[in-house]
Amino acid sequence: MKLFLHVAVLLLFCFSAVFADQFRDIQKISLKKDEQKKILVKYGSFEKIFKFRWTLYHNKGLVVFRSYDRIVAQNILYLRDKNQAFRVELKPKDTSSYEGVYLLVQFKEFDYEKKQATFDISISDKSAQVNLKYLEK
Repeated sequence: MKLFLHVAVLLLFCFSAVFADQFRDIQKISLKKDEQKKILVKYGSFEKIFKFRWTLYHNKGLVVFRSYDRIVAQNILYLRDKNQAFRVELKPKDTSSYEGVYLLVQFKEFDYEKKQATFDISISDKSAQVNLKYLEK
């Protein structure tokens, strides 16, 4: 039984180290209402723009509009565990990787005084295929 616990703890630490390194280039961004953030996504010979903004905060729900690669969507994000983030696939999956390259936008806080929402933007790209450039307005 003691050996089983040692092995279980060892496996837990190994897997937590693998999953902790899933994201790179984590950026914290604060936006006011209808202020748009643009991110240039580069991979291979492709350059695409990811844009998002929030337009309403009501009943602890933040309405976010986003667009990438001719796909437009709307999300309602909350500060609790569920519906706190959305994921954007940045490039098509290739045969060498089980999981594609994606961007994760997570709603972190809302400042009532400044009327400003704060987000964490992270990229999951284990083989560093994609470069991001945060554009000014």
